[in-house]
Amino acid sequence: MPQDSTAANLLALNQKLLNAIFAADWKTYEQLCDPTITCFEPEAKGHLVSGMAFHRYYFDLGASKSAVNVTMAEPHVRVVGDVGIVSYVRLVQKLGPDGSPITAQCEETRVWQRQGDSWRHVHFHRSLP
Repeated sequence: MPQDSTAANLLALNQKLLNAIFAADWKTYEQLCDPTITCFEPEAKGHLVSGMAFHRYYFDLGASKSAVNVTMAEPHVRVVGDVGIVSYVRLVQKLGPDGSPITAQCEETRVWQRQGDSWRHVHFHRSLP
């Protein structure tokens, strides 16, 4: 598969993953992620989290009641063999407590691994500014 089409595929999968997160769509998230996924994220307070159980808690809380738009700003894709690394600033547009629109941001790096004929999300690192 040519590099450009691989990058486009990884960006589309990554956007699908982000949409699933904000829709609290566990079924899609579970299909995209390897069960042994690892991460560093602010909610983990500096600890490496392994597996899906930690993430399931947030999905069980349900989706936001207000409209949310998620954008990957300036995404960068690097493919090394069967691994794809997607880095970007995640912008989340939503309504604040007073009903006015706000935009939140964080920096993310997501690692995808080709497993057979498909890509699975295997690790991510998310930082707040």
